[in-house]
Amino acid sequence: MAAGFDASRGAVIVTLDGDLQNDPADIPLLLAQLSEGYDLVSGWRHKRQDAAVSRLLPSRLANRLIARVTGVKLHDYGCSLKAYRREVVDDLNLYGELHRFLPVLAAIEGARIGEVKVRHHPRRHGSSNYGIDRTLRVLMDLLTVWFMKRFLTRPMHVFGLGGLLAMVTGLLLGLWLVGQKVLLGTDIGGRPLLLAAVLSLLAGVQLFCFGLLAELQMRTYHESQGRPIYRIRGTLRGVVD
Repeated sequence: MAAGFDASRGAVIVTLDGDLQNDPADIPLLLAQLSEGYDLVSGWRHKRQDAAVSRLLPSRLANRLIARVTGVKLHDYGCSLKAYRREVVDDLNLYGELHRFLPVLAAIEGARIGEVKVRHHPRRHGSSNYGIDRTLRVLMDLLTVWFMKRFLTRPMHVFGLGGLLAMVTGLLLGLWLVGQKVLLGTDIGGRPLLLAAVLSLLAGVQLFCFGLLAELQMRTYHESQGRPIYRIRGTLRGVVD
């Protein structure tokens, strides 16, 4: 799909599976909704012709999980029949199993996402490549997409906050132990709480420093590629010269 996006030249790009389960006759439906102001329109195989237990049930659970985690409400993330505007495709970079999350990646860039019901035919050619191992990879990529959607331009908000909480926890534990040592004369050298305090302080410092490094990396990423942290859909004539 990434190679196809790079080779495409049109103002609108349509993708679909090569096993003929998607119906090319549904492409006009996607284009019609795209013309209503959407930037990406995804197909919804509402009468999917696949095995109920091995394909339909896991797919429905995955779709609900992805929609809940990412906030992009679609019924069928796995449908490859989609229509994209050129501006959306130019901003997408695919790695791992991220093709399943194209609507989410587009939404991060400010795209308007639509969905339309499409037909789905029984498989007559080839075989499915999905299995347990691929499901696990999709879950890992879901965590990546969630982080990108929430903290792509502000990684310090997650790592720095975690670091501060860990450092404050370690500091409070340390003060508690020092108070017991000084005021009560309690032996704290062999207490597990001392180890927890030290580990919390070290983990907090590491997380905080990791957040700073992530902030610097994000700045380098955006500045080196000339990628702004915003997208402008249009301007008002006479207001912005």
